[in-house]
Amino acid sequence: MSPTTRRLGILTGGGDCPGLNAVIRAVAKTAILQYGMEIVGIEDGFQGLIEHRVRPLGIKDVSGILTRGGTVLGSNNKCNPARYCTGRNADGSPIWEDVTEKCLTTIARERLDAIIVIGGDGTMACAAPMAKAGINIIGVPKTIDNDLVGTEITFGFLTAVSTATEALDRLHSTADSHHRVMVCEVMGRNAGWIALTSGVASGSDVILLPEIPFDLRQVADDIERRMRGPGFAIVVVAEGARPKGGQQVIGRYDPTSPDPIRFGGVGNLVATEISDLTGIETRTTVLGHTQRGGAPIAADRILATNFGFHAMAVLASGKRNRMVVRENNLFSDVDLFETVGKQRLVPVDHPLIAAARAIGTTFGDGSRSITAKQIPAALV
Repeated sequence: MSPTTRRLGILTGGGDCPGLNAVIRAVAKTAILQYGMEIVGIEDGFQGLIEHRVRPLGIKDVSGILTRGGTVLGSNNKCNPARYCTGRNADGSPIWEDVTEKCLTTIARERLDAIIVIGGDGTMACAAPMAKAGINIIGVPKTIDNDLVGTEITFGFLTAVSTATEALDRLHSTADSHHRVMVCEVMGRNAGWIALTSGVASGSDVILLPEIPFDLRQVADDIERRMRGPGFAIVVVAEGARPKGGQQVIGRYDPTSPDPIRFGGVGNLVATEISDLTGIETRTTVLGHTQRGGAPIAADRILATNFGFHAMAVLASGKRNRMVVRENNLFSDVDLFETVGKQRLVPVDHPLIAAARAIGTTFGDGSRSITAKQIPAALV
């Protein structure tokens, strides 16, 4: 262990995600049992640093949490210390302040030598100013969207795919019974990893991704072709998908959040257009936050445990401001600043897209091409 690291903070930022507790458990147990360190849990993400809400974590505190969903530390997806909403002006607009100094004060008072930050691209961006101020930040990649640059997979993604796949499987039987088209909207923001993977796993007929703008007339034609065979169809659409020449569908806008756009509604748009263009009865299901909740599946428990262990290994090596990653099924680390402000999207020539096209799945673009770039990956 680096001789300057004796007291370690840990926080979970952004939206909740299956596997967060597995990382907390792995970090805390490794730090205490292998390095004799003190661990301080920071409550509700960066909000806890701003308001000085922390608590010590011992072995007993992290025992029995491996299988639990959510995070025992709490989280916050609206708190960016560098752009923090402290109130509203007379016209209702938010008042923004940089409260990074409050975070640094809490860190100093708690004598924290480093902080393990568990989160996605937004969380890493929030941590970057503190890293620039001299705090050693070790990032652990968390997001169900699987869109974090530098790593081939993030924990939470596989559980979200499992949840979405199970829902799509259930929609098959009701679609078949009523000879309907069922449209299922899944999460993912600007990346289509959940839609693509769950769509292929469930045998969905049409998969609509943010990376491949779709033509509604083409989608309708694909549906009509499907209805002449089995007599029902399943469409999975990523929340960030958009029609050719159109815009992404915004569900709501939160002006007090550093990431104010909330996608939602593209499933209803697609279902309405399918019904209008074909006359076929079409229903919509929006999975929403069910994809975030619940216990992590075994694969995510293992992945999260590995990420937590490797975060401690990186810290022990004396490295600073790194994020642990998995690439080519091997764990390593990358420069934290290289992950900020970027998203890992689905390549349009991804092998899984090629495999889906080869078996007749369509993507609303009219293409039947199955040429794929060979890229190494365990799953995606």
